[in-house]
Amino acid sequence: MTTLTHVGGPTVLLELDGWRVLTDPTFDPAGRRYGFGWGTSSVKQRGPALAAEDVGPVDVVLLSHDHHADNLDDLGRTLLPSAATVVTTRSGARRLALPNARGLATGGTTRLTAPGKPPLTVTATPCRHGPPLSRPVVGAVVGFALTVGDRPGVAVWMTGDTVLNRPLRRVARELDVDVLLLHLGSVRFPQTGPLRYSMASRDAVELLALSRPRVAVPVHYEGWSHFSEPPEHLRSTLATDPGSRSVVRWLEPGIPIGL
Repeated sequence: MTTLTHVGGPTVLLELDGWRVLTDPTFDPAGRRYGFGWGTSSVKQRGPALAAEDVGPVDVVLLSHDHHADNLDDLGRTLLPSAATVVTTRSGARRLALPNARGLATGGTTRLTAPGKPPLTVTATPCRHGPPLSRPVVGAVVGFALTVGDRPGVAVWMTGDTVLNRPLRRVARELDVDVLLLHLGSVRFPQTGPLRYSMASRDAVELLALSRPRVAVPVHYEGWSHFSEPPEHLRSTLATDPGSRSVVRWLEPGIPIGL
C-alpha cells in the first residue's frame, strides 16, 4: 500500500515500503507573485496544508524542475539539503550544486538503497512544459516513475508539468502503473495567449485511457493564478468520463490516505 499526503500544489509526501518521498517541495505562504521568465508571472493563491518542518524526515525529493517557483519555492528549497537524495534534471542538479543531488535526462535511471528498505529505482519520464519548440524558453522538466525492489510494474508515476504529446503517450502505453500523479491545471499566461503549458482535463482523460492505472490522483491544478481550467470543470470532466471516474481519487490536503 502507498500512503499519500497532499501538501498542496505539486507537493505530495509518498510513503512507499519504508521510503519517504516528497515531490516538488512548495511551502511558501500564499499571496506572493513569482516571475517565470520572459515577462510571465503568477500569484500563489493557496498556502501549504503542512509546514516544511511538519513533514518529517525525507529520504528522497523528486524535483521535476528547479526553476519555477510553483514546483520549488523558497521554503521548499531550504528543505533540500536535509533529504538523503534529491533527484532532478541534469541542469537542475548543476544549478542546485548540492552533494545529495542527482541529475537525470529523460529515460535515465538511478537506484537508491537504504538499510532496511527495498531498493528504489527512479526513472525520468518525458515532459514538454509547453508548446512545440518551447524547451529553450521553459527549460528542462522531467517526470518520475518509481519501482520498488524486484516488484513488477511501476509503483508511482508522477507526470510532472507537461502537455500531452507523443513521447508522453508512448510512455503511458508502456508503463504498468499502480498510482498515477497527474499534474494538470491547463497553465496559461496573458503574454502567450492560447498556448498551454500543462495538461487540461481532456488530456487527463486520454492519458488515463492509455495508461490504465489502478488509481489516478490529480494534483497541481489549483492554488496559482496561472491555472486556466477551473477546478470545478476538471472535476466534472473526470467525473463524467466512465474510465476516469472509476480510478480517480481526490486528496484532501494534509490528510494521509492509503491507496
